Amino acid sequence: MKIKKLHKRHNATVVPLLLSLLMTCVVSAISVVRTQGLSPLALQSWPSTWLISWVVAFPVLLVMLPLVRRLVDLVVEN
Repeated sequence: MKIKKLHKRHNATVVPLLLSLLMTCVVSAISVVRTQGLSPLALQSWPSTWLISWVVAFPVLLVMLPLVRRLVDLVVEN
């Protein structure tokens, strides 16, 4: 079965989407376990914590990514 891929023009949205999902997953898990310990309550509260952090992180990443790319261009050779 062949999987249909998105057009490359979607790269500017898909990269921040996946990056924000992965980063907020890790950071929220660390934060919840650090504050509540590895417990059933922590595992229960983690998904909502992850969702809240992702809802904030994704738009911030979309807004900040052009600035970050310009800063990287200043310090990295092409």
